[in-house]
Amino acid sequence: MSTKVAPTVVGHGAPNSDMSPEELRAIVEEALIGVAPGARVLAIIPDKTRDDNTDLLLPCAAEILAARGVAEFDALVAQGTHTPMTDAEKRAKVGARAEESSVPGLGQIFDHRWDDPAELATIGTLDAERVRELTGGLLNAEIPLTINRRLAPGIYDTVLIFGATVPHEVVGFAGGAKYFFPGVAGPELTHATHWLGALATVGGTIGRVETPPRRLLEAAADFVSAHIICFTSVVTRSDDARLRTHALFAGDFREAFRRATEVSCHVHIKYTRRKYRRVVALLDEHYDDMWVGGKASYRLGAIIEEDGELLIYAPHLHSISETHGWLIEKYGYVPLERMKEMVAESPELRENLCVAAHLTQVAYAGRRDARGKIVMRYRITLASGVDEETCRRVNLGWMDYKLFRRADYESDSDTLIVERAGRDLYLVEPAVQTK
Repeated sequence: MSTKVAPTVVGHGAPNSDMSPEELRAIVEEALIGVAPGARVLAIIPDKTRDDNTDLLLPCAAEILAARGVAEFDALVAQGTHTPMTDAEKRAKVGARAEESSVPGLGQIFDHRWDDPAELATIGTLDAERVRELTGGLLNAEIPLTINRRLAPGIYDTVLIFGATVPHEVVGFAGGAKYFFPGVAGPELTHATHWLGALATVGGTIGRVETPPRRLLEAAADFVSAHIICFTSVVTRSDDARLRTHALFAGDFREAFRRATEVSCHVHIKYTRRKYRRVVALLDEHYDDMWVGGKASYRLGAIIEEDGELLIYAPHLHSISETHGWLIEKYGYVPLERMKEMVAESPELRENLCVAAHLTQVAYAGRRDARGKIVMRYRITLASGVDEETCRRVNLGWMDYKLFRRADYESDSDTLIVERAGRDLYLVEPAVQTK
């Protein structure tokens, strides 16, 4: 199926923009102009842990593609290692109206099973020399590229990526090729990119555009044979829960992503000009376990004083991780220096490097205590639905969330309270550069 080449990137936006549905539809239509009649099209969409405008963009795409006479238009959820969404959550994500079972023109919505070999296909290999070059020597081993079998050559002609860009702890900023790897990838690159992000450190990666993990996953994405059109948005949500789109860029996955980060830098990075002894994180409602709720630490750690405290208030959070909880509870949150030793000693951790990465990234950084022992740079206390025993087991403090009172902290000048924690990145001073 031949596909005409659309402009490299279409779209626009700015930090102060509030784009209308009509503006968004016009960009979608222009980006899809080259999709030929009879084409087989697959949309890769975010899961419930991401707050984005897929529910606005995908119905437009479905209508436009149906009018163009495509043969198929299906969707695949880029859930990485997260648990699948319910049918109701999927319908909400793609923008199905209450009276409809799905979006007109959209076929099936597939879950991604990252750990089921029958659901994966190998599309190439990054050899050790190439991996070493891309990662600046942080990784040195060959990586086979396994991905959801629906992205094997000859299944779909065109792949659409829908997603929003925000600062991200593993690759610097979310969006673009990240929806392939690790979004719908197999375990090899999923583990590699997470561990690479840990080795590069949260502070050295988050909020930066050009990072070792970004170089690695973009090189991997070049092995996808289908024509790729990437829809990358920058969004925020107001106090009344209205989603605002500041920017939408569509086209080449590298350029659309980088155009979006130029806006996200101004929208999603806040500067406090100082560090705080305590930060109270009122965790965003989209994060219902610590696997994703750890974003409170990733995105607030830079403004917490050494030996300070991060208090995460999240009554809606009821588990450490449904997917990886047993491993997290076995090893617990520790700084990178200790985790490197644990990985060297444990074949189990070496086989689950994405878990090892999570454990050290939530810990954020280390320091030496009075006895010379390496401990977390700041304490993390969880006021949530997770029980005290589990919190202690994973090296977190515990607080009964029913006893939490925001007023107890509001008058303390050395405490910062952050609403919807985990969404925005907080830094003390503007970075010298983010490239």
